[in-house]
Amino acid sequence: MYDQTLVLDLLDEMIEACKKVEKRCSNISDVDGFLTEEGQIILDSICMQLIAIGEAVKKVDAITDKKLFSHYPSTNWKAIAAMRDILSHHYFDLNAETVYGVCQDDIVPLKKRLEEIRQAMQKSNE
Repeated sequence: MYDQTLVLDLLDEMIEACKKVEKRCSNISDVDGFLTEEGQIILDSICMQLIAIGEAVKKVDAITDKKLFSHYPSTNWKAIAAMRDILSHHYFDLNAETVYGVCQDDIVPLKKRLEEIRQAMQKSNE
């Protein structure tokens, strides 16, 4: 058995990071929004949250011996962790279009999935 409290805390952190990405990207209407000086600051802050999400996915996988997320195969957990690696280790190769796509297409579904997982874990503890 794994430390469910720690996993719940990590899920909470990921959910909060998703909310921050949503909020920070809300005024960016297209990828060109990241090209201004202010847009680059927003892009940097979004990337930091994506790094945090990917790192937390790796931690949850390690804590649960890759068993928790395997119950939710429709989410590409491997890609989330890989994005963390790319942003952390190849930052100067950052593709703003990819980050914009993640903001537009992936963050809300990820947040909903994380909330679903968290709720399921809480129910199983009752």
